[in-house]
Amino acid sequence: MRNQILIPTVLLPFLLFTGCAKNEKPNIVIFFTDDQGYADVGCYGAKGFETPNIDKLAMEGIRFTDFYVPATVCTPSRAGLLTGRYPKRANLHKAVLFPFSENGLSQEEFTMAEMLKTVGYATACIGKWHLGHQEKYMPNNHGFDYYFGVPYSNDMDNHYYKNLDFQAPPLPLYRNRELIESGPDQRYLTKRYTEEAVGFIEREKDNPFFLYVPHNMPHVPLHASETFEGKSDQGIYGDVIMELDWSVGEIVKALKQSGVYENTLFVFTSDNGPQIGSATPLRGKKATTWEGGQREPAILVWPNKITAGVVCTEMVTSMDLMPTFASISGAILPEGLEMDGLDIMTLLDNPQDFHLPERPFYYYARNGKPEAVRFGKWKLHISKTRGWNEGEPFPVSLYNLKDDISETKNLAESHPEIVRKMSAMIVDFDASL
Repeated sequence: MRNQILIPTVLLPFLLFTGCAKNEKPNIVIFFTDDQGYADVGCYGAKGFETPNIDKLAMEGIRFTDFYVPATVCTPSRAGLLTGRYPKRANLHKAVLFPFSENGLSQEEFTMAEMLKTVGYATACIGKWHLGHQEKYMPNNHGFDYYFGVPYSNDMDNHYYKNLDFQAPPLPLYRNRELIESGPDQRYLTKRYTEEAVGFIEREKDNPFFLYVPHNMPHVPLHASETFEGKSDQGIYGDVIMELDWSVGEIVKALKQSGVYENTLFVFTSDNGPQIGSATPLRGKKATTWEGGQREPAILVWPNKITAGVVCTEMVTSMDLMPTFASISGAILPEGLEMDGLDIMTLLDNPQDFHLPERPFYYYARNGKPEAVRFGKWKLHISKTRGWNEGEPFPVSLYNLKDDISETKNLAESHPEIVRKMSAMIVDFDASL
């Protein structure tokens, strides 16, 4: 699809001489952690460790309370982020990719990196990819000029898959298309990704750039460098989060030293709920469609543009980022491309008074099937494959998230009409995909 993108000639003067001119386009940084819980950041209530750099971002921008990712696990969540579409549209909605997987993100999918390249952005992916390890699926074939990182999760390093009699290789570390190491010391992955990100900023500071930093941590197995080992009261998990916070600080420092921080849109969030961290006060964790599996900490900062110190309760998703980036960069989305995200730039301009239109958000389980939908304050669950008592039938459950963020009071019996309407929404939407 990348080769089909054409910018109409009549728009070229507009792109060159408005706020989308090359030297005025905002840089974009997405700092994307792996399996970090809703309460695993200081300003979201973390206990036993501190995240001063992330908390400072929250003071300088918008902190979202109702930010969602479109999956409960790694691969589909990343597909949704980079395409602005539910993962089922890319056929990556079931489970995750493994070292033995033959599939990946199709080149027919249009990514935000490809989109931003059409308007002159330099692009880099530094960290965990997890959208296909074969070369045709790797970042350099999806719009990224520069890639440094590993193609899948760190627990797949040298793993033996008994059911398939498949021995995974040592974790591969790539620079662009070249395999540069096998089985890198994972204690230094966070540090190395940070150094690579800083180097990219320094190289591209005179051009608009898009920097995507999907860290491996805090996915298990957990590793932190000697500088952070033993630093928190929460053991290695807290140490890992504190090193990720350090990474945020180093990247922000590089942006400031390069003189581009004021015109950089910086996004901090994670791919799904925690495996061993905390999602308090949300119910559930990673791989579940309870709120703890898909509602994430999320902070957005753009010093030149958006108000500082705002807590926003609007429902926003990671799929909204791509159409929003199109809006602020002057990029044109392909005609006929069906997006599931919204352009939320008006909300970012006025986060205290503007309200997004009510829209449904669909929760897909690890098995690829829809299990729940949120619409306004209501959330309906129609089935449950994980995070429920095994062997017991799951009762259709309706929760008022405004009054019951922890999903404890099932109101399905007292609101049968809402249950009927929302059940039909789930069936109809999934059929449409």
